Amino acid sequence: MFLAAAERPDLILDRLEVKDPTEKWANFPYSCISHHGEACCDLAREWALAYDFAQLNGGDMRSGPRWLRARYEWGPSEWPIHWCEAVNRKTLDCGALACLAHNIFAARGLTSFPAQFVQLYSEDATSQWQGKWGEKQVSTHWIDGDLIYHEGTALLVEEGELKLFDPSAGWWLNPRGKGGYGGLVAVRVFDPEGRSFRWGGHEIASNRWVRTDR
Repeated sequence: MFLAAAERPDLILDRLEVKDPTEKWANFPYSCISHHGEACCDLAREWALAYDFAQLNGGDMRSGPRWLRARYEWGPSEWPIHWCEAVNRKTLDCGALACLAHNIFAARGLTSFPAQFVQLYSEDATSQWQGKWGEKQVSTHWIDGDLIYHEGTALLVEEGELKLFDPSAGWWLNPRGKGGYGGLVAVRVFDPEGRSFRWGGHEIASNRWVRTDR
C-alpha cells in the first residue's frame, strides 16, 4: 500500500481526508523537562547552554543546534525527566530534544516556540519503532498506524515568519515538501500571545493543529 501511495500522492491525500490525522493528539501537551528546584538541575541547564555557545563558536545565532543530534541518539525516554538526568543520558526522545532546542534558542536571545508535528511514514517503520519503545516499556502513544506525533521548535526569524527545526534529525523542515516518507502532515505552534505566522507558503495560526499537506 505504501509503495503505491508513494507513486500516487493523491492516494495519501484521499486517505487523510477520510481520517483526521491529528485526532489522537488533539489535546496533547508539548514536552517540558522538569527541574528538581535544586543545584543539580541549575548546573545541568547552565552546562547545556554553555556547551551550545561553545559549539556555536561565534556563528550565526539562528543556526540550528545540530550538536544535539550528534551528542544524543534519538530513542525512547522515560518521563518525567529532569535537567540533571537529561544532559547525562545517551538517548533522548523528540520531546526532550525539542525542549533543549527551545531553551537554547531562548538563551541566544531569540524568540522560539514549542512545536508539534504529525508526520507520515510507513507501517513497516512505525512497527519497528513500536518494538523498540516496547522493549524499554515506554509508551507508544506517539504512533498511530503510519502516522507519528513528533516534536520540534519553531523559530521566529523575522516579523511573522517562522522556521521549523527538528532537533531529532538536526535539520530545518522544508515548507515546500509535501507527501512522501517522513512528510509533514500537520503542525501546531504554541504561542501565548495567540499570533498567526507564515512558514513558507503556509499560514500557521498558533495553538491549534494546521494541515500542511494540502
